[in-house]
Amino acid sequence: MVRKIVTMVVIGGAMAISACNTVRGAAADVNSVANEVDKNT
Repeated sequence: MVRKIVTMVVIGGAMAISACNTVRGAAADVNSVANEVDKNT
């Protein structure tokens, strides 16, 4: 039982870390697009 709980916590942690990287990358993409739009207007 403890092994299953530890496994679920590890998997959940890995998913949370990967989601943070994805959100950070998406924010960088949006920021770069906004900068290009500002330059062109």
